[in-house]
Amino acid sequence: MSNSDTFLPQEVIRRKRDGAELSPEEIEAFVGAITSGQASEGQLAALAMAIFFRGMNPAECGTLTLAMRDSGEVINWDRHRLHGPVVDKHSTGGVGDCVSLILAPLLAACGTHVPMISGRGLGHTGGTLDKLASIPGYNARPDPERFQQVVKNVGCAIIGQTGTLAPADGRLYGVRDVTATVESVPLITASILSKKLASGLDALVMDIKTGNGAFAASEEMALELANSIVSVANGVGVPTVAVITDMNQPLAPVAGNALEVWEAVDYLTGERRDPLLHQVTLRLGGELLVAAGRYNSLQEAERALQQALTSGAAAERFAAMVSALGGPDDLLERPGDHLERAPVERSVTTSTDGRVAAIDTRALGMAVVRMGGGRRKADDEIDPRVGISGLPRVGDTLQLGERLGRIHARSKEQAREAEKALRSAITLDRGEHPSPSLIKRVVYH
Repeated sequence: MSNSDTFLPQEVIRRKRDGAELSPEEIEAFVGAITSGQASEGQLAALAMAIFFRGMNPAECGTLTLAMRDSGEVINWDRHRLHGPVVDKHSTGGVGDCVSLILAPLLAACGTHVPMISGRGLGHTGGTLDKLASIPGYNARPDPERFQQVVKNVGCAIIGQTGTLAPADGRLYGVRDVTATVESVPLITASILSKKLASGLDALVMDIKTGNGAFAASEEMALELANSIVSVANGVGVPTVAVITDMNQPLAPVAGNALEVWEAVDYLTGERRDPLLHQVTLRLGGELLVAAGRYNSLQEAERALQQALTSGAAAERFAAMVSALGGPDDLLERPGDHLERAPVERSVTTSTDGRVAAIDTRALGMAVVRMGGGRRKADDEIDPRVGISGLPRVGDTLQLGERLGRIHARSKEQAREAEKALRSAITLDRGEHPSPSLIKRVVYH
């Protein structure tokens, strides 16, 4: 089946279209055809659509994941030169989600190595790669040798995907994005895991968001994805835990690239630690450290993470990572000297009083996109300065004239539009609205 003279992509497409289980040989041959260019864009789209409607069982999905992982470079760490396991965290994306910037150095301070391959923002969700781009000089695409050296010496490096890691996924994802086949659990699973497994991981934690600001709007879809990822990853020998977390409000009280970097700096230095952001960060880190065998219990792991924050060890790792990848040496001491501010800033105050009953998180994310903080087209340039800060939380009581948020915009007109979006996204009433639990469920097997 692997012989290019006998392999026919259309036969694999036909079998999956008709609901058949594909053999490992068929899947591996098709991925090989994706990588070599033998399979056309139309054939990629047809297979993606067939999988979208017919699905894949865990064995098929596992084979697809490994074949896409092996379509490019797989990092083989010299573990004799490392002082702990190689681990990573991945999020399905949300608004105000700056956990990666915090958790990578935090994990490094707890004796692990974190080769974090991050992505650009998709739709209304922010991307870690775009946040890092707001740090002047930071090189998010170093050569492979430099990347591995920083991971080994500093303990963590957050970079963008290179063309050498899982190239078959890059080509397939580009087709899925324009053919309405993104929302396929087997294809999402293989896409995420092929890139993560190419990093040579010993353990992984998944943050799967659910709610009005998440890709998985319902908890049922989030659970289906969590079960798929955990099953496939554990099946190929990488201990993986999935934490389903709430995205019915921004995770941090800010949304926007430079603003979220500043939030991460304040968190690491202890200037300010938002309770909701802290809760999710500790839980993800704790679950990962236990999965990696670093600690025996979640309580022990979370204590170690807290100590790494209190001692300043995590902040030191972040500063070392930024410096090692070309960013300023004093970002933590003087973030205001390096993170650009928007030319127009406007505080928005309430026109009534009441409790925050609901937040349309997606609408806030789209408001940032419209200001230039995200992309409408793949080649759009991002303005890292724009965003919204000082956001309230569900359950907060606000008095008349109290601040609803602060707009950071490029122009007065843009600020006015963002103010309208902010006001309509936050619902106030006189009822009781306790803050929702952010940790919805944890999937281990």
